[in-house]
Amino acid sequence: MQALGLLGNAFVSIMHPASILLMIAGVAIGIVFGSIPGLSASMAVALMLPLTFSMTPSLGMNTLVAVYIGGISGGLISAILLNMPGTASSIATTFDGYPMAKKGEAMKALGLGIVFSAMGSIFSFLVLTFCAPLLADVALKFTPAENFGICFFALTMVAILSSGNMIRGLLAGMLGLMFTLIGMAPIDGTARFTFGNPNLMAGFDTLPTLIGIFAISDILITAEAMGNGKLETIPIKKVKGFGFSMKEFVYHLPNFLRSALIGTGIGILPGIGGSTSGMLSYVTAKNMSKHPEEFGKGCPDGIVATESANNATIGGAMIPLLVLGIPGDGVTAMMLGGFLIHGLSAGPLLFVKNGDVVYGIFAACIICTLIMLVVEWTCIKGFVQVLKVPKHILLPLILVLCCVGAYATNNRIFDVQSILIFGVVGYLFHKFKLPTTPFVLCFLIGSMLETYLRRGIMQYKSFGAFFTRPIFDAFFFVAVGVLVWSVFKELKAFYAKKKALG
Repeated sequence: MQALGLLGNAFVSIMHPASILLMIAGVAIGIVFGSIPGLSASMAVALMLPLTFSMTPSLGMNTLVAVYIGGISGGLISAILLNMPGTASSIATTFDGYPMAKKGEAMKALGLGIVFSAMGSIFSFLVLTFCAPLLADVALKFTPAENFGICFFALTMVAILSSGNMIRGLLAGMLGLMFTLIGMAPIDGTARFTFGNPNLMAGFDTLPTLIGIFAISDILITAEAMGNGKLETIPIKKVKGFGFSMKEFVYHLPNFLRSALIGTGIGILPGIGGSTSGMLSYVTAKNMSKHPEEFGKGCPDGIVATESANNATIGGAMIPLLVLGIPGDGVTAMMLGGFLIHGLSAGPLLFVKNGDVVYGIFAACIICTLIMLVVEWTCIKGFVQVLKVPKHILLPLILVLCCVGAYATNNRIFDVQSILIFGVVGYLFHKFKLPTTPFVLCFLIGSMLETYLRRGIMQYKSFGAFFTRPIFDAFFFVAVGVLVWSVFKELKAFYAKKKALG
């Protein structure tokens, strides 16, 4: 009840014109950065950070929160309309969002993404407000062994994503793991597969890789289709409201709740992030669905799962930031800098010394989510007009933005070269009918898997000691069970098909 009273006072304190205008501006800026491939929420927060110097701590942190929320949600716009995730968190949104857009259901796909991303955010913020200290205690129980267990579990999801063509899926996944091995090894810093090229010492950065696999490869595929005269015109079906009925909304609620819990849980664990939670919730939704064969072909369930999870990660990532002073992802690391700028010390004493600021952040999170919902819903018809822009104008513009975004990530020309390399890789995947999903999942998880494994072995002296940790045991054996079951189903389908053919 005390938390509820403090939250009510916080709502009253931030409901003044200057605060509301700053939050609207922050959300709008975040959406712009999130929707442009190559830019990101962390980049938006970093650019906004100096502008908060002269603000009060409450106004400054609320503005950064607004940018964060807008940035993560904005990624769904380009993911659905252009098959190019604006942020890493929206990778899995492309799997069903773009196929829906190609079928003329772009507005419905955007409506689902906007509504359930807002609901995912609010769910995690309510958890943040009322359960933050308790969940932070749980997060402290996660050592490198438990984090390795989660990453191993996520990696075995490749088997589910590859159902129906496991050989191609596993091949794509192995290629993803191979690319993560390039560069300096974690912990000991040994150079691997650099071939004497100093640019490869840092390995391939996540954002340029994803831009290449999705954006550049799609540009090449579309350009080829234009050259062959096979480019299809994408229709746009008009809808009312958000494009879905109340019956559909109720149908998606179980999927939303499950995905929001996954997103919040993953967000609490430092270093894993929204891209992993989005992929994991997508795979879980596919595995739990009565019609898994529809995923990847324009299934609304995939959008609901991904957007609920990656936005729920926002509130989850802020729990270790506020309670423990440990950033949950790259954006909250930037926000930790905001706390230091305004003389605030993130951690347990923050609730005691600056309770008004903390609960002001909680209230701002909810208000900014509602602002995001209104802004994106208002602009939904404008977003869809992107599909009407001639491809010979749109594609060069996207290519330029991708190159600028890739360079701005680390200020390296090599990252611009990387997007072209992975663009060709993505194009070859399309030609040889290899799925990109296992590749992306393994690329995202691979480096974390190795890092947590090596840290765990350093801490516990042997891998066998991991099995003395009950949380690790649960994730590990569930992952093995999923793997065995997936292989069994694949073999059963193979022999059934062989028998049918005589």
